[in-house]
Amino acid sequence: MKVLMIVQARLGSSRLAGKVLKEVVGQPLLKIMLSRLSKSKCADQIVVATGEEHENASLIEAVKSWGYSIYAGSQHDVLKRFYDCAEQYNPEYVVRLTGDCPLIDVTLVDEVIESILNSDFEYVCNNYPATYPDGLDAEVFTFDALKNAYLNAVDSYDREHVTPYLRKPGFFKTHTLSADKNHSDKRWTLDQIEDLEVIKFVFEALAPDVHFGWKEVLELQCEQPAKFEANCEIQRNEGSTMSSGTKLWRRAKQLIPGGNMLLSKRPEMFLPDGWPTYFSEASGIVVKDLDGNSFTDMALMGVGTNTLGYGHPKVDEAVQRTVRQGNMSSLNCPEEVMLAERMVALHPWADMVRFSRAGGEANSIAIRIARAATGRDKIAVCGYHGWHDWYLSVNLSSDDSLDQHLLPGLDPKGVPKDLEGSVITFMPNDIERLRGIIEGDEIAVVKMEVKRNIEPEDGYLQAVRELCDKHGVVLIFDECTSGFRETFGGLHLKYGVNPDMAVFGKALGNGYPITAVIGTRDVMDAAQSTFISSTFWTERIGPSAALATLEVMEQEQSWLQITDYGCKVRDAWKHLAERYKLDIECFGLPALGGFSLKGEQAVVLKTLISQELLKQGILASNALYPSIAHTEDHLLSYLKHLEAVFSTFSSCIKQGDDPMGLLDGALCHSTFKRLN
Repeated sequence: MKVLMIVQARLGSSRLAGKVLKEVVGQPLLKIMLSRLSKSKCADQIVVATGEEHENASLIEAVKSWGYSIYAGSQHDVLKRFYDCAEQYNPEYVVRLTGDCPLIDVTLVDEVIESILNSDFEYVCNNYPATYPDGLDAEVFTFDALKNAYLNAVDSYDREHVTPYLRKPGFFKTHTLSADKNHSDKRWTLDQIEDLEVIKFVFEALAPDVHFGWKEVLELQCEQPAKFEANCEIQRNEGSTMSSGTKLWRRAKQLIPGGNMLLSKRPEMFLPDGWPTYFSEASGIVVKDLDGNSFTDMALMGVGTNTLGYGHPKVDEAVQRTVRQGNMSSLNCPEEVMLAERMVALHPWADMVRFSRAGGEANSIAIRIARAATGRDKIAVCGYHGWHDWYLSVNLSSDDSLDQHLLPGLDPKGVPKDLEGSVITFMPNDIERLRGIIEGDEIAVVKMEVKRNIEPEDGYLQAVRELCDKHGVVLIFDECTSGFRETFGGLHLKYGVNPDMAVFGKALGNGYPITAVIGTRDVMDAAQSTFISSTFWTERIGPSAALATLEVMEQEQSWLQITDYGCKVRDAWKHLAERYKLDIECFGLPALGGFSLKGEQAVVLKTLISQELLKQGILASNALYPSIAHTEDHLLSYLKHLEAVFSTFSSCIKQGDDPMGLLDGALCHSTFKRLN
């Protein structure tokens, strides 16, 4: 055989899953592409080369049903896949095409083939450097050159992308065909959902003909440029250098509203298009991403869940034992009774406990019980208490009412307008504001964080307790965040003020989902007069993890360790800021702390920290949530690299330069924003 054409295709694209089988004008795109390529005057055989994993089974069957040959080989070593496929046919020349180029023009492909047939070149292409629109890429090389690359290429990038080794200077005789005019700014390839929009338009506009040439598409773009704008911001070949995490995140945003389930884990909150985003393994404080890169977590440690470090052996063993014995059955798990006894023992003022699995729902449970207990509806809140309607309804009255309670920019769309005025906010230490709320209305509940960013003034919590007692208001302390960080239990134990109810989450299960609502008997008994129930609140893993976590916490006195570590970190932040003349403000508990630069450049510095420390293998931002797995060596390494960032940023400011020039990409988000 003289010329073998291999089309590389698979279904598991990290940016647009199943893209090659997406349909336009009633046909799968890959089928149309193969039909267009079958018009080649130079190729002797067309073969689709895919990965051997099961996810490609439907692709294999489809290609066979269309009457084309298909080869299944190595999923990740694509160079091996190409070589093994080509070896079966023993060609002199191999054409490499990718299934994400359905607009490929067969006449261009033949031009590239003819260029190598009529010369002594070993590799010819039309895209390095690119002058044709992205999506018309064709590469042809001798079988001997392919074999050379297969035997000698070592770099994973070379093996994943097949031909980079062939383009290495001085290795092979190479040549590039160029267009008469540079059209490389045009994007006609298929990698993302925006690309599909453009390609659908092209085929529908030129239907019923599916064998049109590239110049007809060019003419169409000149006539209707607006139809080609959907993907114009996507950079050419960005996928070849993009991390697996970023690729998967782009895919996720097309499938999951907002991309994920927790705002605080969106990469846009750290480093848009640069954050690793997804993990494959986590142990201690080391997180491994989808590409096998390891990072030291000097950031949020599971957004405050893992005070014992990731994968603590005693906690994990308790969970594994539960899995072996059975996590769910028609009967109840005894661990929930044991955990209830443990929580009451830690908080002698409390008598009863209800469990759930997420902080927001635990807060909603507490509100429901408190309303049932008092027979009243209205609530006074201070702090952050989750996403549920009762809380977000605050912003129905004024869309910035919650801006000072952790997260600005929360739009109450979807919250019933009838809830307007049912929840009223007050700020920490503003006892007169709270007094006015309680004395001016029939308030059922005062719900507040004991402390997040502002220390309670002397007598403040006692005054809140007295107000609630005087007016028959249920006092709830939200300890989802603060619990088990400065005390072995709720932070309120430190201040000697007991609520009627308290809510716990985050650290209680060291990464396993478990939350608790504890309270006095006269309040908690009201739970039986209202319907509060959920199947998965009865699973066994959460209580088992919590019992083991509490045992380890007590043995290690973890709350003392993480508070001490957090104080050292805070002192270091202040020292570096003073040295480099940066005006910062520290916030949060020592074991859940952060800092912010005062002024307009705060978000720039936050983004720069994530960007530069990531290059050093460190996950970081402007906050650090310690665990007992953090060591002095970790802290020294972190501070060394953080100091370099402070120094660079400070020098930039002193020179009057715009610090935005220090960033490789976009700013991180500082508020809630809709993702597109």
